[in-house]
Amino acid sequence: MKLHTLKPASGSVKKSKRVGRGPGSGKGGTSTRGHKGAKSRSGYSKKRGFEGGQMPLQRRLPKFGFNNPNRVDYKAINLDALQALAEKTNASQVDLALLAANGLISKNDTIKVLGRGEVSAAIEVHAHAFSASAIAAIEKAGGKAVVIQKAHGNTSVDAQ
Repeated sequence: MKLHTLKPASGSVKKSKRVGRGPGSGKGGTSTRGHKGAKSRSGYSKKRGFEGGQMPLQRRLPKFGFNNPNRVDYKAINLDALQALAEKTNASQVDLALLAANGLISKNDTIKVLGRGEVSAAIEVHAHAFSASAIAAIEKAGGKAVVIQKAHGNTSVDAQ
């Protein structure tokens, strides 16, 4: 085998269609684009959703729904996750920095503690919101639930 004898397998490479090269080629004149119309012109590109002048699907369907600009999206953390974290780190206080350091939340998440699972360790939990069952379980174990107020990207701590 030599470099000058190499060639692709037969049938694997197809010659491109040479259009607009005169009447002898059979593809001259309109260059296989048909006569007139937008598709025959250079620079033509169909707009997204265009259905040839028919009313597009996106405009045929009714509008619905509402996006509330004041909605607060909480990242849910359950008590069983807090208990596992407290056992793993031997921490008496669980705050946003500890949760973020252990990969349970990302830096800018708004946190709500929910009541699934049980807490046996007396831990002080800092979060933006708590469910009633979560507060009851934390305080029953001798811990404390501290609500953080989120103010324009900064977090300040207020005791509940």
